[in-house]
Amino acid sequence: MTYNEFLKSHGIPAEFPSEVVNQAALIPDEISEKDIKKRRDLRRLKIVTIDGDDAKDLDDAISIEQLKNGNYSLGVHIADVSHYVKEKSPIDREALERGTSTYLINKVVPMLPQKLSNGICSLNPRVDRLTLTIFMEIDQGGGIANYNICESIIRTSERMTYGDVTKILDGDAKLHKRYEPLVDDFFLMRKLAKILENKRIKRGSLIFDIPEPKIVLDENDVPIEIGKHEITISNKIIEEFMLVANETIARHINKLEIPLIYRVHESPEADKIAKFVVMLRGLGYKLQRGLGADKGEIKPKYLQTLSNQIKGKSCETAISTIMLRSLMKARYCEENLGHFGLAAKYYCHFTSPIRRYPDLVVHRVVKDWLNGRIDDKRKKNLSVFTADAAKKSSEAEIKAMNAEREWDDYKICEYMEDKIGEEYENAYITSVTSFGLFVALDNLAEGLIRISNLRNDYYIYDEAHYLLRGKRTRQEFRIGDRLHVKLVRVNKEAQQIDFEIVEDKEDKKKKKGASGGKNESKKEQKGGNKAKNKFKSKMKWGKNGRKSSEKSGSSK
Repeated sequence: MTYNEFLKSHGIPAEFPSEVVNQAALIPDEISEKDIKKRRDLRRLKIVTIDGDDAKDLDDAISIEQLKNGNYSLGVHIADVSHYVKEKSPIDREALERGTSTYLINKVVPMLPQKLSNGICSLNPRVDRLTLTIFMEIDQGGGIANYNICESIIRTSERMTYGDVTKILDGDAKLHKRYEPLVDDFFLMRKLAKILENKRIKRGSLIFDIPEPKIVLDENDVPIEIGKHEITISNKIIEEFMLVANETIARHINKLEIPLIYRVHESPEADKIAKFVVMLRGLGYKLQRGLGADKGEIKPKYLQTLSNQIKGKSCETAISTIMLRSLMKARYCEENLGHFGLAAKYYCHFTSPIRRYPDLVVHRVVKDWLNGRIDDKRKKNLSVFTADAAKKSSEAEIKAMNAEREWDDYKICEYMEDKIGEEYENAYITSVTSFGLFVALDNLAEGLIRISNLRNDYYIYDEAHYLLRGKRTRQEFRIGDRLHVKLVRVNKEAQQIDFEIVEDKEDKKKKKGASGGKNESKKEQKGGNKAKNKFKSKMKWGKNGRKSSEKSGSSK
């Protein structure tokens, strides 16, 4: 399947309509003096972008300073896309239709024409760019002591990458010398990011560490390597700064009672949590719940406590994934319903207007407020529009995420095609079903061990405890169990991979295994596995390897 065929099958347009291309062509490549009027000039400030190596749509930049009172002044500077994309213009209508950019490994289907996304809107180094800025004074406990929102013009000092910033923080002497004027800022950023993260954890925000595949393609789009995306301290710095900016903007607009598109994440359904609790019990874990005072309500801090308990265990990824699937999906909404996963009362997407339509709407609302354009008529129009745009944006996000996931699956299958017959000693069970075991390899390729291929016994599915149990041997297969498997089939068109368990003499002597909690040591002794790419419940929340604690739409 070619790249364009894949896009067509998912209803994702590869090209922009001619009227959009023509309108984009009329947008100047340079900023005029008229554009700068009434904006706060921040061009003398030390401002940097930090992104993935191959990122071209740079929509967020940051600055930092420690104040005399010990607090931090954090500046989050976001590309002012709304200056160029006017409401109801051809570009705006197309952006609403697309809803989001779609990231397919080494290719991007942008929401906006490249003239904007990679050009005049992108915060490229050492050139003037129009931005919308929020300065936040943050105290030593992570609280917002004060903040200021303004239209601005910036000139970023450097285009930094996650890798280089991480190396600087790890003490790389060569990079220290190269970026000497910024080094102290990076250490200050790390210190503040940790303060913000600790505050989120304290209030109950969920922080998952679920690995995502990193697929490397050659010049012909053929996969040559599969590994795991490395989440570094620099990724976390950007994540924390974008989260606090998004939350502060949402709180500010909500208090003004101006219609907005919120990013909401509702409390999980009781029956899903009940099933999750039973599964945990079978693995030797318990989920704290305030059933009396809370009337069955589950709180995010209870799930975070569980995440801490399973950290480093062989079942960590599997349990975290099932936990995520037990939660509601984050979505866009015109009502402020709060964000369960972040344990936040107010949350919106403000920091990525180049690649997400809701962010563009939030920018327009903020600028209307800054310029005194919010009246009853505008509020009425916004109420209608935000409801429609939130619904369309949620639908577009799901379409893009499905396409991204399936393209990953397709390329993983393509990579595994010539490896049929190879054995893998350390696969782990990610899910158990009535028809077999899903397993993942260390490179995150997933596949299925069909129950019909478990030939040493007749296995019965225990749905309540997420396990298969042999009728004669009583051998059990549970999530997190490690298995020795062989790759037997690959169907890239169906995005399916099949494994079989390899049993050597030692395996045959082993008794039934157990997993999780008290049985952790026994679990490592098992031999068996399964995997299937379509089982993937991972979500891509960021571009270019960025992850977000929100886990459903990047924090940026």
